[in-house]
Amino acid sequence: MVHRTCRVGLRVTRGQRERCFGLLRSAGDVWACVLEVNHWRWRHQAPPVVSYQALCRELSTAGPGTFGDLDTTGARSVLRRYSDAWFTAAKRRKAGDLSARFPRKRRGLLPVRYYHGTFTLDGRRLRLPTAKGAAPLWLRLDRAVPYPVEQVRSVALLAEGGRLWVEVTAEVPVTVYPADAGPDPARVAGVDLGVIHPYAVAGADGHGLLVSARAVRAEHRMHLSDTRHRRRATAARAPKPGQRGSRRWRKTCRRARLVEGRHRRRVRQAQHEAAKTVIGWAVQRRVGTLTVGDPRGVLNLPAGRRHHLRLRQWQIGRAIAVLRDKAELAGITVHLVDERGTSSTCPTCRKKITKPAGRTMTCRHCNLTGHRDLFAAATIATRTPNHPGGNPTGGGTSTPAAVVLPQVLTHRRAGRHLPGAGLSRRDPRRPPPRHHAATPGDATVNTMGAATGVSWPAEARPTTVGSRSTAPVRRGTTTPPTR
Repeated sequence: MVHRTCRVGLRVTRGQRERCFGLLRSAGDVWACVLEVNHWRWRHQAPPVVSYQALCRELSTAGPGTFGDLDTTGARSVLRRYSDAWFTAAKRRKAGDLSARFPRKRRGLLPVRYYHGTFTLDGRRLRLPTAKGAAPLWLRLDRAVPYPVEQVRSVALLAEGGRLWVEVTAEVPVTVYPADAGPDPARVAGVDLGVIHPYAVAGADGHGLLVSARAVRAEHRMHLSDTRHRRRATAARAPKPGQRGSRRWRKTCRRARLVEGRHRRRVRQAQHEAAKTVIGWAVQRRVGTLTVGDPRGVLNLPAGRRHHLRLRQWQIGRAIAVLRDKAELAGITVHLVDERGTSSTCPTCRKKITKPAGRTMTCRHCNLTGHRDLFAAATIATRTPNHPGGNPTGGGTSTPAAVVLPQVLTHRRAGRHLPGAGLSRRDPRRPPPRHHAATPGDATVNTMGAATGVSWPAEARPTTVGSRSTAPVRRGTTTPPTR
């Protein structure tokens, strides 16, 4: 059994919205109270209160009604979060990581978690527990929960991007396959992580997979440009230091939060689509072990302001976590290994190769040419540690040292839901294309820049020459005849 979490939106009235945000603010008050208590104890040279049991005893002395509609269950979930964060930081500092910090930052809104037996889930209706004497809080979900009700173990109320969400955690059994159809632990595939190609996979049977995320990179670039233009346009409306903001400024801030939340949701969905593509490819070829190169060592290297922005937008930890989570549900084992030198070393002669300007790598010693991400994935597959395989004696099997280069390549794209990618609408943040002045013999040009009679959207940057549109046509689509 594994635990899976899905995020579901809420459809609430104004009163329900105020009550939900009241619960989140009360949870932030609980967090602030714990920080105040431990700070007071530190000033008086007393040991802090950090264990979950001790924090619950301190909460019981506060009495009912101290934190509004927040009941004991929701307050205890905040105490458990604080205790886990404190002991995690203490463990890291004991191991020598002095950069780990104990929780000390106040939070205005804090998620509230309710465990099994304290809430009621009836179809698309959810009842959250409230404090004694408060009216019951029934909420309506904007879609059905994808898990059976008997498998749901907890729900968490949170706010992101100015919207209210509920995270539903359920206990889901691992996928069961028919006989001789499930993943084989002896079949190993190497995975190379990257920015342009988040996943490059090379299997032991000569098959390879390339997942492109150029649409995600364009989403980051367009969002950054849109944010800069919005801040420049609204700079005059910003209140002075110590001055209270106007209603117009509050609306501007709310719009910025909504846009930021939408951007994060788009990128998160694209990451899940990419990881799902890799796991589906592995299940189809019965790959039971994925060896992933861990590139997080490059995060601490000084590489300039622009490259640091790319690394921050890359979100390596989330990419690894999403892939591992989906692999666990499919019954596939994931190993993290060092990927140093895999993208700059020839997989056959093992000699150093100068980094190419593009994606094609050529070895001057053995004349090997191919995609460098796939060559790196093939080299990573040879670094798989010993793992238990199908040996009946209980011994371990190791990956063969020979590198198997991909001969059959599959291309996939992540982020087809993004505006301007695939068959979706054109990205409204992209400036309209510029065209030459129309001549008397040209066709009529509409406000979108396309010739009359040509369907829109066709491409992100269509052009019009004469009476025929020169915008490239996608596969499976036809261009209507011009008039």
